[in-house]
Amino acid sequence: MSKLEELLEQLCPNGVEYLPIETFATIVRGNGLQKKDFTEKGVGCIHYGQIYTFYNTFTYETKSKVSSELAETLKQVETGDLVVAITSENIDDICKCVAWLGNETIVTGGHAAIIKHKQNSKYLSYFFQTENFYKQKVKLVTGTKVMDLAPVKLGKIVVPLPPLPIQEEIVRILDNMTSLTAELTAELTAELKARQKQYEYYRDSLLSFDGKGEQDGVRWMKLRDVATKVSSGGTPLKARTEYYGGDIPWLRTQEVVFNEIRTTEKTITEEGLNNSSAKWIPANCVIVAISGATAGRCAVNKIPLTTNQHCCNFEINPSIANYKYVFYWVKSQYEILKGMGQGARNDLSVSIISKYPIPILSLKEQQRIVDILDRFDKLCNDISEGLPAEIEARKKQYEYYRDKLLTFKEKEA
Repeated sequence: MSKLEELLEQLCPNGVEYLPIETFATIVRGNGLQKKDFTEKGVGCIHYGQIYTFYNTFTYETKSKVSSELAETLKQVETGDLVVAITSENIDDICKCVAWLGNETIVTGGHAAIIKHKQNSKYLSYFFQTENFYKQKVKLVTGTKVMDLAPVKLGKIVVPLPPLPIQEEIVRILDNMTSLTAELTAELTAELKARQKQYEYYRDSLLSFDGKGEQDGVRWMKLRDVATKVSSGGTPLKARTEYYGGDIPWLRTQEVVFNEIRTTEKTITEEGLNNSSAKWIPANCVIVAISGATAGRCAVNKIPLTTNQHCCNFEINPSIANYKYVFYWVKSQYEILKGMGQGARNDLSVSIISKYPIPILSLKEQQRIVDILDRFDKLCNDISEGLPAEIEARKKQYEYYRDKLLTFKEKEA
């Protein structure tokens, strides 16, 4: 029998109490504090946005400071308090929290809540990461684009509250698991980066050709010359709600990230299609983003779909080029293409992309290159196989055991 099992048998033979946060803690809403208030020296502070970008479970030091004069006007965070982000545009980030374990008093601001309690801080913070907690909070969140969970509603969330010795033992176990998982993930991530560098080396070697004329079986052509059709798309009028939410996949450039497109975040209706410049393209086109920050990125659509006007779509002529070969070539030229952007937003255009040169080899040689790069790409980037899948599996395994440790038989009233 493990130490945890012994403690549960000794201290909670009839189960563990499940209590609303408001019954064992005081919740205080923060006030003020903006990023522009940060200073080089002063009193430590935690801005609500940092909770879901910088911190994880607990911290002994803050990323930022504010002047002592401003700190006097802000809500104070004592050692052991939890600082909770209660506003976000992402439901997953609502109620992410960090336990403050530093020795000094710090401050926080608006869109954050402070939970003051007498429990084990890390135990509570770990519980805030569980599926149990998530299912409770989503029922209490208000808002759509910007979501909020008021402190009074946060206080209604029910937490399993075993005696402190049990909380401490669970924290010890989870700390060890967290450390081991982080160590293994770091090793896998380092290996993944090494594989990605190796992939880029072989890709660039396979796709390196000298000169601009015919030599060694290489013909230089323009991208438009290896396509049966080059097109862009369009955006239905956003004010017309009846144009959106249909069954026609509609691709935007933020989804073009050197990937295979099998679904789209947005869809349009037949009416939206007919009343805009959006148009269908068949599967296996090479799509190049031509707008601003996304310019130069590429993708392949594995389903027929429509796109917005910021996509340049090449329907590849299979008698001249393998569409995956064209994709890998355009992907390898990303930095050059990005540097060709024009205007204040560094936009590309269908004309610029269409004229870009591509080395064309025999279809057999193109297929050989594609086969090699496909294997590397799957190992480096496929979330269902290779190292990314192993990293994801480690994360899921940790989450499973964490949630299991924080689930107890409930004590009958």
